[in-house]
Amino acid sequence: MGRLVPTETTEQAWCPKVYQANAGFVPTLGAGVMEWLSPRAGERILDLGCGDGTLTRDLMDVGAHVVGVDASESFVSSAAERGIDARVMDGCDLLFDTEFDAVFSNAAIHWMSDPPAVVSGVKRALKPGGRFVAEFGGHGNVAAIVTAMQAVAARFGVDPALAHPWYFPTPDEYSDLLSQHGFVVERIALIPRPTPLPTGLRGWIQTFREPLFAAAGRDRDEALSFAESLLERSLRDRAGRWTADYVRIRVEAHAVDHAT
Repeated sequence: MGRLVPTETTEQAWCPKVYQANAGFVPTLGAGVMEWLSPRAGERILDLGCGDGTLTRDLMDVGAHVVGVDASESFVSSAAERGIDARVMDGCDLLFDTEFDAVFSNAAIHWMSDPPAVVSGVKRALKPGGRFVAEFGGHGNVAAIVTAMQAVAARFGVDPALAHPWYFPTPDEYSDLLSQHGFVVERIALIPRPTPLPTGLRGWIQTFREPLFAAAGRDRDEALSFAESLLERSLRDRAGRWTADYVRIRVEAHAVDHAT
């Protein structure tokens, strides 16, 4: 799902089976952004950061002609098994030119390390007047978890960049970026979304931030326990259920006609 902030340690890896077990809620929670997209039969749509293709398949089911791209070869293979035209491609280096009626993205853009390059590539991929509809991590997303992971990095001598490799903009920040690249923002919203974690904090970490804890080496389990101890009062209820402090940004924008 795009490039990560470069580090000298391990990089994020994606396993479709692990993702489904620990984060299957991600495409399920994409219903709202799908409503904003309102795909129509016959449209040509690019799914940016398609993952395993769950939502891509939904777009196809309404009769849209869809191309899915993702930087993860394992995700692209999984999407291809669903009958999707899925391609390995970096979201920071999209290779399309005036091909799509819409670009759609769910829970992916915050992984892409060069936001201006992403927006520029989206604009280039769209036909004149085409629309860009996306949802991803917004300002304040997983703030408590990030703070705890920064404490883990400090305590165990791990690169602190591994605690926060994401892009979580405010609506004003992202609106300005879109405007600078030839978009008119129709609507944009920051949406708090406390999200139950079906396999707990450790399952979430295994899916999204294992590189930080792997970098702790033989102290990995101790680092995980330390993170849990920091977060249990704020993110774990009395029944032992964990909830992540998610905040999403959702946007709909239209590309300015090249002739104007």
